[in-house]
Amino acid sequence: MRVLRLVLIALIVAVSTIVHVLPLLLLALIKAMLPLPRFRIACNPLLSGLAESWIGVNNWMWTHLTDTRLQLSGDSGFHMGGHYLVLANHQSWVDILTLQKAFNRRIPLLRFFLKRQLFWVPLLGLAWWALDFPFMGRYSPKQVARNPALAGRDIAATRRACEKFSAIPIAIMNFVEGTRFTSDKHAKQDSPYRHLLKPKSGGVAFVLDAMGQGLHAILDVSIAYPAGKPALLDLLMNRIPVVRVDVRQREIPQEFIGGDYQNDREFRVRFQRWMNTVWQDKDARLDQLLVQSAT
Repeated sequence: MRVLRLVLIALIVAVSTIVHVLPLLLLALIKAMLPLPRFRIACNPLLSGLAESWIGVNNWMWTHLTDTRLQLSGDSGFHMGGHYLVLANHQSWVDILTLQKAFNRRIPLLRFFLKRQLFWVPLLGLAWWALDFPFMGRYSPKQVARNPALAGRDIAATRRACEKFSAIPIAIMNFVEGTRFTSDKHAKQDSPYRHLLKPKSGGVAFVLDAMGQGLHAILDVSIAYPAGKPALLDLLMNRIPVVRVDVRQREIPQEFIGGDYQNDREFRVRFQRWMNTVWQDKDARLDQLLVQSAT
């Protein structure tokens, strides 16, 4: 039965991807070729609508082809015309599907900062490019040490993306830990949190610098899997009983808008201290979510 479900899901995903991505790419090509500002602005909701429809098919499969329950708690009252910065912990590829199921058509289309290599994913890479998902190099410290010019490239890419997003409703997604949580990474970092890696504050600071005045709020999202960290295959094979998601809407601290995170050491220390406080709250919330989910 599980194998048949997996085959059916794979078939639906393949058909849905082709049906949605091909017109999306055609529309994006026309948008790129016609230098008409009003036409380009008119294309944005059409492009987002195609992506939201594709996500809607995935969400339908979650609801009807698995027994996995998504339990939402926390704040609500979001709107499609808003400008949000969404922060979440990161454990699995299932996180992305969870966020899309929780927020699709409740807030603007979630846009992620993606590794540049993901551009080459068949069909989806081009779709992400057409939807203006920012692609980042994410250079290692060793690469930056060999070529210091690399240090500013991701910062510049973040600024360009945020300038483009300032004109449209947007939800910018940031996995603040920078990588998926594992026990090995947690031990190597000597992380002070039970369920989280240390937060990487730079990306959040750059978004607030570039878009702070235009953002309505920060959506602080905590994702908990009481049955243990799942793989994507676990969701497809119906092996995840429940996922809990808690959303807290945070006001954007005005003191951090317009600060120079890269060059102002005092500002950087204050910002990192604030992020650590946010992460302490999230760690405590995950404790509660895991206990509540298990009972």
